[in-house]
Amino acid sequence: MSTADLLDTIVAATRRAVEVRQDVRPRVAVERSIVRQPHGTRFTQALRSSAAPRVIAECKRRSPSRGILRQHYDAAAHAKSYASAGAAAISVLTEPTFFDGAPDHLAAVRAAVDIPVLRKDFIVTEYQLIEAAALGADAALLIVGALDDRCLAMLLSTCRSLGLAALVEAHDVEEADRAAQAGADIIGVNSRNLRTLAVDPSLHEAVATALPGVVKVAESGLQTRADLDRLAAVGYDAFLVGERLIARPDPGAALTELRGQ
Repeated sequence: MSTADLLDTIVAATRRAVEVRQDVRPRVAVERSIVRQPHGTRFTQALRSSAAPRVIAECKRRSPSRGILRQHYDAAAHAKSYASAGAAAISVLTEPTFFDGAPDHLAAVRAAVDIPVLRKDFIVTEYQLIEAAALGADAALLIVGALDDRCLAMLLSTCRSLGLAALVEAHDVEEADRAAQAGADIIGVNSRNLRTLAVDPSLHEAVATALPGVVKVAESGLQTRADLDRLAAVGYDAFLVGERLIARPDPGAALTELRGQ
């Protein structure tokens, strides 16, 4: 498979997987299983006002760019170590085919920590957002490049109705503008192109000035406390960090080091 069509391939696989899950467990059954109201407001507040630097620390076992990141993967244990190290929130990969994720990972993390939890997946249907709420998420990732404007607006509306915050991810100025036009309250700028997997560290600064008065999150390519300080200076409120932490022997200690504590 060419990396040039990676995003389209993942989205197509996701749509099929959702169809299968929905056949097994209809939407109404998932809705009835929601026992906890998502704390989307708390997620947003954590990115605005928790102790700086504010890091959304990520739990994922594998990535398309680097392969297996952690042989012995325990999402709940990693999340606990992140929380102890001062994470503002936890991101959990639930996509199975390309990231070795699973919905159960999110449920386990929710049971293990009290801080806000983000479902990170290739969300293209309302069903996935209802799943996120049922699993205990407080927020969900929406990727602008995977959605047309109508679908993006619809999913944002669904997030609000469920009480979920939405981290709306853009990869350039045009996508950041689409996110803003759709009414996003939190916009993430991912320096990794999901179609080619190339990382452009200068992208964060290039897009920062185009972002409106929203919560701003920098994603990918963040390695040091100096990186976080540099991007905070141009307006970023929080930072989503995954591979830099999860691939280390002790992810919590790696987060402590990154935050400069």
